[in-house]
Amino acid sequence: MKVAIFHDFMSSIGGGEKLTLTLARALGADVYTTDLEQETVSKLGFNDVRITDLGPLPKKPPLKQINASIKFKGFRPKKKYDFHVFSGNWSHYAARRLHPNLLYCHTPVRAFYDLRDWTLENLDSGSQRLAAKIWIAAHKWFNERSIRNVDGIVVNSENVRRRVGRYYDRDAVVVHPPVPTGKFRFSQVGDFWLSVNRLYPEKRIDLQIEIFRRLPEEKLKIVGGFALGDHSKSYISRLGETPPNVELLGSVGQEDLVDLYSECKGFIATAVDEDFGMTPVEAMASGKVALVTDEGGYRETVVDGETGWLLPPDAEAFAKKIGELPKEKLESMRENCIERSGKFDEEVFIARMKEEIQRGLQQT
Repeated sequence: MKVAIFHDFMSSIGGGEKLTLTLARALGADVYTTDLEQETVSKLGFNDVRITDLGPLPKKPPLKQINASIKFKGFRPKKKYDFHVFSGNWSHYAARRLHPNLLYCHTPVRAFYDLRDWTLENLDSGSQRLAAKIWIAAHKWFNERSIRNVDGIVVNSENVRRRVGRYYDRDAVVVHPPVPTGKFRFSQVGDFWLSVNRLYPEKRIDLQIEIFRRLPEEKLKIVGGFALGDHSKSYISRLGETPPNVELLGSVGQEDLVDLYSECKGFIATAVDEDFGMTPVEAMASGKVALVTDEGGYRETVVDGETGWLLPPDAEAFAKKIGELPKEKLESMRENCIERSGKFDEEVFIARMKEEIQRGLQQT
């Protein structure tokens, strides 16, 4: 069976990109994307995946998203495929002429729906807010029209399934994202906490920094980059100078990331109503507890008190919990964490996605 996977863009690597590349490798599929940074893909060890770059995009939003939508809408693959998978929020603009298909929806565009007001509030000027309101209103209409061309929808969590029902009036099937749990390992409960996320406002990096301002005797290492020109640039500048116990490492290769997980004391994640959140699962696969905000997809992965803790998005709450955790307690939760992570292994994901693709073929 010949499968094509379309993904929005690969200018930086997060959970959606890892999912696309993992599925493509398992299916021997061709990937079509925009704004490809091959070096970043290589860092993760996916050089064997066939990727076609539809071209660069403007760096600044919303021009980036608009241009991605246009590129996919006008794209016609030279090959004929038996099935088409769309990953993300802009690649599905190619769906009208490419059937059978399904959309793996990481989340409906949050700036259009649940984070609309929050997004507008985080812009720097009134003129930016006005432009954003115009773009959101227009592109939201086009987005919902394009979704009608999707034959079926798969989502990464019950959290996103509820959003799809609310905003698109469509049902969806939950297939949790893939985590290669066997590639992670436990070395020790070290002397630093770890955070892994894109440096975006919705990840609440500022909250993480504030937590560790209150804990000068603790260390935090933050892994993650961002795409040039997007909304993260002004956000990072607003963070100001980080305290000496917080280190921004930027993007790192997969081997280095595995080492960091294996040697950290525990894991921190603070995103706003996270869609699913693969990184706490990676931490648990490394035998490490995850302290996460009591929101969204984190509630589906972290078992409170057994593999980590679900906490309010408050610096004092996180600081207090960290201060209560002796090394012996963290070590005692190791096996629980590893066992829990197995429920989200990439082999489970691949098997479930094959089932959904076969179901989609049978319905045509």
